[in-house]
Amino acid sequence: MSDSWPRRRLLAILRGTNEPLDAQELARITGQHVTTVRFHLDVLTRESLVRQFQQPPRGRGRPRIGYSAVQRSVGYQDVAQVLADQLGPDPRRRSEAAIAAGRAWGTRLAASDHRVESLEDAKEVTMTLMSELGFAPERDPASWDEDRALIRLTACPLRELARTHSEVVCGVHRGLIEGLFDRPGARGAIEVGMHPFVEPELCVARLEMAAPRCDSIQETVTVPVAGVAEMLTAPSARVAPQLRNADPHLAKQSAQQW
Repeated sequence: MSDSWPRRRLLAILRGTNEPLDAQELARITGQHVTTVRFHLDVLTRESLVRQFQQPPRGRGRPRIGYSAVQRSVGYQDVAQVLADQLGPDPRRRSEAAIAAGRAWGTRLAASDHRVESLEDAKEVTMTLMSELGFAPERDPASWDEDRALIRLTACPLRELARTHSEVVCGVHRGLIEGLFDRPGARGAIEVGMHPFVEPELCVARLEMAAPRCDSIQETVTVPVAGVAEMLTAPSARVAPQLRNADPHLAKQSAQQW
C-alpha cells in the first residue's frame, strides 16, 4: 500500500462499515474525485486489502461495484506457531518446556470440586475436557482394564503444526492432561503418555496407573566388628515403575514416547 494517506483513509473507512461502499459513496465521504477514489481502490484490490462486490444499480443503469475491506485475524494456529518457534533448537528442552506449559494450563482448567482418585475418574475427566477442546476423543474399550486406558484423539486442532513441531504440540497436550490430575489425592497416581500419529489422522493418549514406588527400602545385614555384631542398614536403589508391554492397538505408533 506504500505510504499513501488517501489509501489508508479509504481502508479505514471500509473497515469501519458493515456493508460494501461504492466509489461514489467513498468520494462523497472523503471529498476526493470519484476517478481518484477508483484509482486507489484498484490498488487496494490488487494488494488483496479490499474485495469487490457487485451491487444492484440505483434506478436504471449498470450494476454498481461495491468495496469491502478484507478482515485479517490471528488464530490459535498462528499464535502456537510463533510460540513453538521461540522455544529454542534443542528438542528435549522444547519438549520439557511444552509439557510444563501444558501442565500449568491443565491445572487451571481442572474442576476444583472433582477429585481424580482412580483410573475411572481420570478417563471421564480426560474424555470430557478433550471433547470440549475439539479433539473428538473416542473410547477404545478393548484396551481398557483396571490399570490402563487408551483414548483415541481423532481431531487435533493443531494437527498441521504437530506434523512439524510434534515435541511442542504433543508435549503441551500431554502436560494438559497431566495437569488435570495434579491435585491432592491424585498426584503421581496416573501416568500419561502421548503417542502422536499412530495413523495419519490419529493420535492416542495413554492413561496408566503408576506402579507403587519404594523410596527407602532398607536391608538389614550383620557385620562383625571387633568380635561384636552390629546391625547396619543400607538403603537400596529407588525402584522405578515399569511400563506395560506395548498394546497391540499401537502397533503403528510413533517410536517417540512421551
